[in-house]
Amino acid sequence: MGRHKQPEIRDRILDACVDHALAHGLPGRLEPFAAASGTSARMLIYHFGTRDALLRETLRRARRRQRDFFGELVAPRPDEPYPSTLRRAWRVMTGPAGRPYLTMFGRLREDAEQRLWPDFRRESTTDWLRPFEEGMRSIGRPELATLVLAVVRGLFMDIETTGDVARADRAFEDFLAALVLLTGTQARDAHGES
Repeated sequence: MGRHKQPEIRDRILDACVDHALAHGLPGRLEPFAAASGTSARMLIYHFGTRDALLRETLRRARRRQRDFFGELVAPRPDEPYPSTLRRAWRVMTGPAGRPYLTMFGRLREDAEQRLWPDFRRESTTDWLRPFEEGMRSIGRPELATLVLAVVRGLFMDIETTGDVARADRAFEDFLAALVLLTGTQARDAHGES
């Protein structure tokens, strides 16, 4: 009688692979994932079937983590004007905690073949519309969610291409100032000042 796969072991391995991929990128071979998860390449194949299946699951789990993390950051707060929420979210998303996600998924967006996640480009756009719509709804302008998403995604790509975070930060501050004028809301800076 063969061994039964244990989902908790598979989950632990997958989490270790995600942690490794966020820190170092997706590996070309299984050995880095095996070392990161404390197992062997053979056991990775046992649990995931193929290298590409493991890479796909790693990307999907990382994306779920990103959506949860960034989604919480951009969620509207009753005690905070939404442009202030966006400012705080931007700083975290482009800071040390958020950059690994931007790097990983920026590379995936650039993959011309999209072999690991064929529909990634569409999904990576549409999955952010709803959180931004909810935020913009809090200031009465849900239709501006596409504009917010376009600016955020464009500046993320700019950072990944040029590495010029300071310039992107200035552009995002300019965007927030325009958003405040457009929506008639107030924004507070990091010190709570309007």
